[in-house]
Amino acid sequence: MKPRNKNPVLRDLIMKLQKKSLEKDAPVWKAVAKGLNRPKRKRYEVNLFRIEKHAKSRETLVVPGTVLGTGNIKRTVTVAAVKFSGNAKEKIEKAGGKCLSIEELMEKNPNGSKIRIMG
Repeated sequence: MKPRNKNPVLRDLIMKLQKKSLEKDAPVWKAVAKGLNRPKRKRYEVNLFRIEKHAKSRETLVVPGTVLGTGNIKRTVTVAAVKFSGNAKEKIEKAGGKCLSIEELMEKNPNGSKIRIMG
C-alpha cells in the first residue's frame, strides 16, 4: 500500500507501521497504517465520551486520527493517536490515563499485543 499522504511526517509513520507489521508479524500495525492512509476528511475523529463508553479500564487504544475532548472520561486508559485536542489530553491525564503518539506506542509494544483500534 503506497502512502497517499503529502504530509512527510505522516507518510514516514505509515511506512514505519507497515515495516513493523512485516517484521514482527503484527497485523494491528498494518491496520493502523491503513487507517492513517485515508484522506484527511475521512480520517477518524473520536470523542472522549465514545472512549468512555467502549473502553475497559487499563486498556490500550489506538486512534488513527484525532482524539477530541467532547464528553468526560473516568477510566484509566492509554490512548495513542496522531493528534489530541488540548482538552482531551487534559481530561485523559486527569483520569489517570496516558496520551502517547502512535510511534511511542509502537516502540513500547512492537508486537501490537493487547492493543485495540478505535475509529
